[in-house]
Amino acid sequence: MNHDEIFDVDLGRFRPDQIPRRWIIIILLILAILLLFFSTFYQIQPEEIGVVLRFGRFARITEPGLNVKIPAIEEVLKVPVQRQLKQEFGFRTTRPGVRSDYGSRPYLEESLMLTGDLNVAVVEWIVQYRVADPYKYLFKVRNLDETFRYMNEAVMRQVVGDRTVTEVLTVGRQEIEVTARDLLQELCDQYETGIAVDQVVLQDVNPPDPVKPSWDEVNQAQQQRDRLINEAQADYNQVIPRARGEAEQLVLQAEGYASERVNRARGEAASFISLYEAYRRAPEVTRRRLYYETFEDIIPKLGGKLYLDPAAEGVVPLIPLDQLRKILPDKPTGGAQ
Repeated sequence: MNHDEIFDVDLGRFRPDQIPRRWIIIILLILAILLLFFSTFYQIQPEEIGVVLRFGRFARITEPGLNVKIPAIEEVLKVPVQRQLKQEFGFRTTRPGVRSDYGSRPYLEESLMLTGDLNVAVVEWIVQYRVADPYKYLFKVRNLDETFRYMNEAVMRQVVGDRTVTEVLTVGRQEIEVTARDLLQELCDQYETGIAVDQVVLQDVNPPDPVKPSWDEVNQAQQQRDRLINEAQADYNQVIPRARGEAEQLVLQAEGYASERVNRARGEAASFISLYEAYRRAPEVTRRRLYYETFEDIIPKLGGKLYLDPAAEGVVPLIPLDQLRKILPDKPTGGAQ
């Protein structure tokens, strides 16, 4: 079989006027049924809410799942109520992911702001929000996305304008986020946007590029100042408490010595008074007792004594040499005398 035989087909057999009429009706009925089915039934995803419009007017809200509407009369708008949405200010994400890529164009018309101390800062932030009321979200505010961006810029400029540049760049970031979120939520409720603001997150807050070198020098000077202050405070904490401790120790020692001398003087005075009272009642007895007590203290300090009878003759006295050595003074040893 050659090519001419393969393509030699009589197309006249497939003319429309030769197709049975009933098949055309069946095909049209099938197409109409399919069109009616797909225009009547619709699917709402779990994170969405369906808003049904009848002739352009709000009719009802449908829950997730398979639902039915009137074809050609009702229209369905799907609103993501469980999905967290976000808007970026001062930058744009070109490719989200674990390591997101950001556009190089600076959006200074959004991020360039004046602080309360008349300085300029470039503030970049993200707003994360959800749709809390689908009806208000769709019908209460015209051009809601654009209006919501303007509301964000107005709130952030107000919050930044009430604070110094140091607070905006360093210590006041968390307070700015919380205050901006609360003010933005109040504004959304006032305008009936149907939006619930989850959080406002500051990304990068920097001085403008032309003043960055001067800003870095100021930061270095402040860091050096803080370092010197911390070192001086450390030296102060090391020296002053020790000096205070030594001073308190000396004061306590002086107070102890004073108490000891006073108590000893009082004891001696009380002893003397009692002795005087005893002497006044019995003078002779007290005098003799004082005499004996005095000799009891003195005699042991005199050492050993040796008494010889001058009348004794021919008797060699026994002298204890160990006691005699304690009595006699030491003599230097030398040659024979």
